[in-house]
Amino acid sequence: MSGLTARLAEHHKHCDEDFAAAEDAARAGDWGRCGAAFDRFRREIEGHFAAEEEILFPGFERRTGSVAGPTRVMRMEHAQMRSLLDQMAATVAARDAVGFSGNAETLLIMMQQHNLKEENILYPMCDQALAGDVEVEALLRQAIETATEASGVA
Repeated sequence: MSGLTARLAEHHKHCDEDFAAAEDAARAGDWGRCGAAFDRFRREIEGHFAAEEEILFPGFERRTGSVAGPTRVMRMEHAQMRSLLDQMAATVAARDAVGFSGNAETLLIMMQQHNLKEENILYPMCDQALAGDVEVEALLRQAIETATEASGVA
């Protein structure tokens, strides 16, 4: 992957680490640690979604003229994941280990499938369509750095 989307693929790993930390804390019954890790994860993934939805996808759509293709599917999946994030936040607040675990399992499967599609299909398409677009690349870099800083990840 080029520099354009390589940062996004790398950012998936940051999100996964925060997600795993929240799951580990929930399994241990440490709801304070779970809540902190879940909040970091949520800020991280929301920043990731924003970078894609506000910068990458519009750039790709402008360049290709396609708004009904893969970017539409990714936006729909982001909406589904946001719904699960809302449900998970409620389970953290309620200290509901069973509810958290069930939603976490569903979200993990969705994220794995989603990330595979992005990294193996959409990102290479974006790299090709947006090759040399230094503005989109700079905006993406800034958006991911901002999301990472906001989540407290170094």
